[in-house]
Amino acid sequence: MSFIKITEQDSLYNDLERKSVRELLEDINTEDQKVALAVRRTIPKIEELVLQIVPRMQQGGRIFYLGAGTSGRLGVLDASEIPPTFGMPPTLIIGLIAGGDTALRNPVENAEDDEERGWQELLEYQVNTKDTVIGIAASGTTPYVIGALRKAREQGILTASISSNPDSPMAMEADVSIEMIVGPEFVTGSSRMKSGTGQKMILNMISTSVMIRLGRVKGNRMVNMQLTNQKLIDRGTRMVAEELGLPYNQSRHLLLMYGSVQAAVEAYRKE
Repeated sequence: MSFIKITEQDSLYNDLERKSVRELLEDINTEDQKVALAVRRTIPKIEELVLQIVPRMQQGGRIFYLGAGTSGRLGVLDASEIPPTFGMPPTLIIGLIAGGDTALRNPVENAEDDEERGWQELLEYQVNTKDTVIGIAASGTTPYVIGALRKAREQGILTASISSNPDSPMAMEADVSIEMIVGPEFVTGSSRMKSGTGQKMILNMISTSVMIRLGRVKGNRMVNMQLTNQKLIDRGTRMVAEELGLPYNQSRHLLLMYGSVQAAVEAYRKE
């Protein structure tokens, strides 16, 4: 099966330096509108993945995101947003990036070319068959990710891939391959653009739907969010007040006493 590297194809636009700012913005926006449709076409695969992740996490499993460059940063970003949004410990969804934390802000030379390093990092977390390993790479050719997926799959660990090219080497190592074909980038080869936007959307879909299925949302509310600032305390207070029909000050007292909306509501109802 042939491998087509759409992410490296020439942009549909030429002479970008001659365009006005308005033209640049409108053309970028035109391309961005293609992303949501490309992501929509992957929903059956995302569903397949989520349905396999949830029972694993109910048994104590974790999700590991692996990527390099923009893809790695987006995985770390999604993982880092789970504790404050859903009140889960930071050990349940973990983002690993080629080159380590230094690579979050600076390029690390040759880090993504080490085919062994990703698996070595997973072993440091004692990865096991309850876990899920998700590789993220627009090109689908990143050795750091491919090597980790291959080893994980050999060990019976659920693997998935998110890429922007069809039939990539990375997809060949995944039990569930999510191929989001967004077409050539506005700036040729700049996969931080449409590919990155689509990756962020898919990661949001995976983690949010998993957290909802694990009971971390009630109705449409973040009832387990961390109370890390006054805005969130106020939001949580209003949730408690609305749910229990109590005055604001009493609701705030309950919220701060129990630490989350869900815990405050459950404790009050048991009294």
